[in-house]
Amino acid sequence: CCDEICLIEFESETEAMASAYEKLMDRVRNVGRLGSIEQLLDWDQEIHMPTRGADARAEQLALIAGLSHEQFTADETGNLLVSAEANDECASANLRETKRSYDRAVKIPTALVKEIAHASSLAKHAWTKARETDTFSTFAPHLSKLIDLKKQVADRIGFETEAYDALMDEFEPGATAAEVEVLFASFREFTVGLINRLKDAPSPPDASILARHYPKDAQVPLCRMFAESIGFDFSAGRSDVSVHPFCTTIGGAGDVRITTRYWENFLPAALFGTLHEAGHGLYEQGLLAEHAFTPMGEAVSLGIHESQSRLWENLVGRSLPFWKCHFEKVQQTFPDALGDVSLDAFYGAINAVAPSMIRVEADEVTYNLHIILRFEIERALFTDKLDVSDVPAAWNEKMNAFFGITPKNDSEGCLQDIHWSMGAFGYFPTYALGNLYAAQFFEKAREDISDLDDRIAKGDHAPLLGWLRENIHRHGKRYAAGELVERVTGKPLSIEPFKAYISSKVEAVYGL
Repeated sequence: CCDEICLIEFESETEAMASAYEKLMDRVRNVGRLGSIEQLLDWDQEIHMPTRGADARAEQLALIAGLSHEQFTADETGNLLVSAEANDECASANLRETKRSYDRAVKIPTALVKEIAHASSLAKHAWTKARETDTFSTFAPHLSKLIDLKKQVADRIGFETEAYDALMDEFEPGATAAEVEVLFASFREFTVGLINRLKDAPSPPDASILARHYPKDAQVPLCRMFAESIGFDFSAGRSDVSVHPFCTTIGGAGDVRITTRYWENFLPAALFGTLHEAGHGLYEQGLLAEHAFTPMGEAVSLGIHESQSRLWENLVGRSLPFWKCHFEKVQQTFPDALGDVSLDAFYGAINAVAPSMIRVEADEVTYNLHIILRFEIERALFTDKLDVSDVPAAWNEKMNAFFGITPKNDSEGCLQDIHWSMGAFGYFPTYALGNLYAAQFFEKAREDISDLDDRIAKGDHAPLLGWLRENIHRHGKRYAAGELVERVTGKPLSIEPFKAYISSKVEAVYGL
């Protein structure tokens, strides 16, 4: 009889723990749904909202951010985290990541969360105006306020060495400024060395062919075709135009939205921008629907997310096999610009290495120098070694030191990125990490798919997308970024695959 009573009590406790887990996940999903509403409002602000709607939109975003934060940090969430237990690997990941987010979120008061959301919404509007008028002073007060607010966040979260670590941890969990500094030193040494080797190349490509006239009306369907060709599902997504290209997810894998911008005098802007954002979109569309709005239905980190966009944009989109399949179509679309251009000449042009002002238009070799520049400026702002008023001058000095060129104005200098208006400090380093992840993943995909290049040359991207779905997308946050890399490739993250890949490609292009 005693054994029966004990068994009943055990089963009751087990049911209670299981019930606590389900209640917790219901709560997490509702917070995620509130977040998706915030994303929708933000998307509309960038795409459709009239200029005079900025103040009201800031209030709306602040309200949603506050409600989401209050619901997630409520005592009930903490109580459920204590009571809930996992009975499988997915539940374990959900509990681990929910606790990590909760422990971070409860340190930040709702009033501060609302203030940041409100300030960011107004800052985006000011940033857009500042870009249009080339007046950094229009944006500077908003930047100062966001830096102050984010310093408050870092102080409340806590950090061992510097405030920037607490901010980076939001985007790339576990990353520190000191570790990134060492990585970037290696990147910079390698990049400078490779650029120096290219200076005396016997046959440098002619990139000027990319700056001919490419009518926007012809670019739009072409970019859609490229997105569809790599697997982006337009029945579960859409593409629009924005000042700064981005990808956002509104309703899980069923509503993924990308944007691009079209420059009629520079074809790569929209073409590779679309491949890049579609790469992000493929990751979002590949997350399992049954885990929507839970950690298992979210990307591992922004570095891993960036690996997917950079992989499709560069390792596939700038590869010779890709253009063996698609060049004729592009040539037929722009006969006046490309009628006299060969495949080899076009391939060389899209892989030319040259200093450039705009990060998102930079070649693969110099791209990481753009990231290092932003990392150094952000870090200086958060260690009080740089005042906001001095950002344009500091930016220009670093551009001259890194690239030997100076922006003509702040719109092509320190105002070119949207990230600071979002309060997304600590985001930029994930781009360089994404390049490393992408090269290492692609190296392994080539090992596993023996005819990968032939498939790409035939326009068949299903094997690669299937490989990414199986090895990366479906796992959500099951594994941390470093663990995922080791599980997929059998090795810890390394700079060597990227160095081997990029050196081999550009040296061939330059005839070395």
